[in-house]
Amino acid sequence: MNVNDTTSAAVLDRIRCRPADERRILFTGATIVTMDPALGVLHDADLLVDGDTITAIGPNIDPGDAVVVDASGSVLSPGFVDTHRHAWEAQLRRIMPDVDDLGAYVMSTLAGHAPVYRPEDMYIGTKLAALTAIDSGITTMLDFSHNSRTPEHSDAAVEALRDTGIRGVHASMGPHFGDWDKQWPGDLTRLKERYFSSDDQLLTLRLATLATDEIAGPALAYGPDLACVAKDLGIGVSVDAVFGKASSEAILRWAEDGILNPDVTLIHATGLTPEAWKAMGETGTTVALAPTSDAQIGLETAIPAVDEALSAGIRPGLSIDVEVALVSDMFTQMRTLHAIQRMRAVNAAHGTDEQPARITTHDVLDFATLQGARTNGLEGVTGSLTPGKKADLLVIRAEDLNNMPLNDPIGTVVLGSDARNISAVLVDGEVRKWNGHVLDVELPALRREVHASCDYVLNTPAA
Repeated sequence: MNVNDTTSAAVLDRIRCRPADERRILFTGATIVTMDPALGVLHDADLLVDGDTITAIGPNIDPGDAVVVDASGSVLSPGFVDTHRHAWEAQLRRIMPDVDDLGAYVMSTLAGHAPVYRPEDMYIGTKLAALTAIDSGITTMLDFSHNSRTPEHSDAAVEALRDTGIRGVHASMGPHFGDWDKQWPGDLTRLKERYFSSDDQLLTLRLATLATDEIAGPALAYGPDLACVAKDLGIGVSVDAVFGKASSEAILRWAEDGILNPDVTLIHATGLTPEAWKAMGETGTTVALAPTSDAQIGLETAIPAVDEALSAGIRPGLSIDVEVALVSDMFTQMRTLHAIQRMRAVNAAHGTDEQPARITTHDVLDFATLQGARTNGLEGVTGSLTPGKKADLLVIRAEDLNNMPLNDPIGTVVLGSDARNISAVLVDGEVRKWNGHVLDVELPALRREVHASCDYVLNTPAA
């Protein structure tokens, strides 16, 4: 068994020496967890990448002129999809690991630190978050960028996504507190023309907004005016802080106004009424759960709303949320949701003759990949290893100490693996991680930039 090809510098050199549009890579002998319902899990199989696209999956594929990568002893998986992360906050990681509640986070981060951010701080935080995402197997990240104080702040956030090579979704919103140019949402037109002019590119644009006016006033709250902006631009909408009675009432208004649809994502969705969930299910509205955020920060009921989503016919995506208080990786989100839901299911059935309705490891991996892509409006692009989709994939070592033997591939990805087991990451056919290291990153220089930005933000008082 050879598990060394994705650690070989010579193989990497052969891959990268070809122009991207002429590059062909054949991964051989892998266990392939496709997350495509029609393909399932394939054992001892091959996967061919042609340029930026997966072109074939199956046994004994003719390599032709492809660079052959022996992936035996490995699991190939779709890259994970993060449906909601406030990436600009990354240099403030874990400044409040035992946050008391949402109010404490809002006043510390959004009111206290966000107003002093410069465009360069936006760039550094977003870049750090995106590189960390790639390192842990997240190939698509929706950056809910709610600190767009000037056009330059927005530009910096977009350029950070571009420079890391992640499949990035820039969801733009004005800030909650402090002085800003009031250029949002009008500046979305300029952003689209400058950075998102093509429908076939690595970066996409969405409008970010809040569910209600309770935190930051009516200008940032979703409603007919912002829905019209998104419709005119042809972009999706991501709505944060969706929880409780006020959000439930807002959802029913949106349904009545005809502004709930599959292009709208509601984030968190905790503590909503049955009537709100019914409206969401009937309109095809998507949902982004944040399992660790709901539980650790204590948002509304503090219980990730997976049962409610599934009962409404919605298969949710998963997300990271705020690194000031939470973990950065998708493995933890999957495990947290898996454990919490199964605990609730067994507890509800305890002492009765009912069988617990438990989700599976396949469910949470589906949420973290294919459903995340659908939630971000990218189901036809990524989220599964399907011929014709872009080559966003992970090579996970299954024979490492913590994974061997490979008895169940999906169970190994969800319950056994972590970032150290990810030997290689491809985004859009480009190798972004190899031999366990993110490529093209000058770590000492990045470390200096991150520390300098963190020192500035933490030591500069808000006006």
